[in-house]
Amino acid sequence: MSSNLTAKELSALGDLLSNEEFLVKKFNLLAETTQDREIKDNMLHIAHKHQEHFNKLYSQL
Repeated sequence: MSSNLTAKELSALGDLLSNEEFLVKKFNLLAETTQDREIKDNMLHIAHKHQEHFNKLYSQL
């Protein structure tokens, strides 16, 4: 789905993509640093959700 986005919309989309990418990396790192299986699973789940957000946003480009 390609649409004509304004410069302001593209800038905002870029910011959102950067934020989601950061959150994916952060929660994956947190998952790697814990020994607790439940916490690890939760962090990986959150990372996955942010990856989905990233993918949905990216599809708007």
